[in-house]
Amino acid sequence: MIGKIAGRLEYRSTDHVLIDVRGVGYVVYISDRVMAGLPANGEAVALYTDLLVREDNLQLFGFTTLVEKEWHRLLMSVQGIGAKASMAILGKIGAEGVSRAIALGDWNAIAKAKGVGPKTAQRVAIELKDKAPAVMAMGGAMADALGDEVIEAPEPAKRTTMPKANPAQAEALSALANLGYAPGDAAAAVAEAIGGMPDLDTPALIRAALKLLAPKG
Repeated sequence: MIGKIAGRLEYRSTDHVLIDVRGVGYVVYISDRVMAGLPANGEAVALYTDLLVREDNLQLFGFTTLVEKEWHRLLMSVQGIGAKASMAILGKIGAEGVSRAIALGDWNAIAKAKGVGPKTAQRVAIELKDKAPAVMAMGGAMADALGDEVIEAPEPAKRTTMPKANPAQAEALSALANLGYAPGDAAAAVAEAIGGMPDLDTPALIRAALKLLAPKG
């Protein structure tokens, strides 16, 4: 399994790039969102990767964070979602957008991706809802542990800096679980609270989520 590629960006096409790793060129398929964040040709670059093995083909797919890679893996477990559809979803709304959409059951956000119909989007939201809390917590914990630099390129002078999740997300989910809230309900509340205010600290995020979880009426 090839889990990460770090080398020099040789060229980019519409849906893939060629990364030179000590004289060996790797073709890596990426989403529009990842493509837009890459450095210029000839510069150092690093991507987490997932290897898709077929009888007649091997394809590498690249991601800026492990959370994005995890959502790719989970999205492809849903019937009707292949690698192309998964990359379209991640390219349209990003890993954090996927976490938020699935936690909230917002299949309309998923259906905005090219080639993903309403029925398939609904299936994604339903089948992966229970997975959202763990992936959201994973994103927050990783951001807290790794800091801003999620991926380190091979040369100290040129490093690829990737956006990180708010670490308060993982802490809020843990706090709500300790208070007895179901993981799915907690994830939905945190996703809704952080959606409009992504920079909330942990206490503020917990308070906002508790307000959303409070009985109505």
